[in-house]
Amino acid sequence: MAVSLHAKTSPNIVYILADDMGYGDVSALNPDSKIQTPNIDRLAAEGMHFTDAHSGSAVCTPTRYGILTGRYSWRTRLKSGVLDGYDPHLIENDRVTVASYLKSNGYRTACIGKWHIGMDFPSTDGKPASAKNTDWNGVIENGPVDNGFDHFFGISASLNMDPYIYIENDRFVGECTTTKNFDSRGRNTISKNV
Repeated sequence: MAVSLHAKTSPNIVYILADDMGYGDVSALNPDSKIQTPNIDRLAAEGMHFTDAHSGSAVCTPTRYGILTGRYSWRTRLKSGVLDGYDPHLIENDRVTVASYLKSNGYRTACIGKWHIGMDFPSTDGKPASAKNTDWNGVIENGPVDNGFDHFFGISASLNMDPYIYIENDRFVGECTTTKNFDSRGRNTISKNV
């Protein structure tokens, strides 16, 4: 989301990227949708909406990278698939993003929800962060606030990926106490008190 500080000359911008949501799921675009979406419908009615867009991938990490940078994700180290919750940042440090561009043009920017483009978690031993060595009181680097967003509140990756903890700006909200484990049949089980 970007809010213009020059409201008389620049429009506010709200970009909604929802995993597993199709064109026909928004009732403004499909009156027969099984779920009515009055708030999204209002945004569409009072502003502009675009209906002919294409993604560089069918999964979230490369799609998010492409939307924020305007580049194909296969130009990075990610050649297929998605990142995990503890993976380091994918956006290059000097890369202009939509958020940094808007910010340089007088907008205040915010990202709410799933980031899933990697960020660099602090660790207690200097090694890459994991469930066992993440410094929950440390500063997160190369996340949303280092890529042009004034504010971030969300999670590092998908809901089924560690770490199960909210992040606000460049800090964890509390300490993570839950990890994901798999039983002998490959079923996901949750354990507490890491």
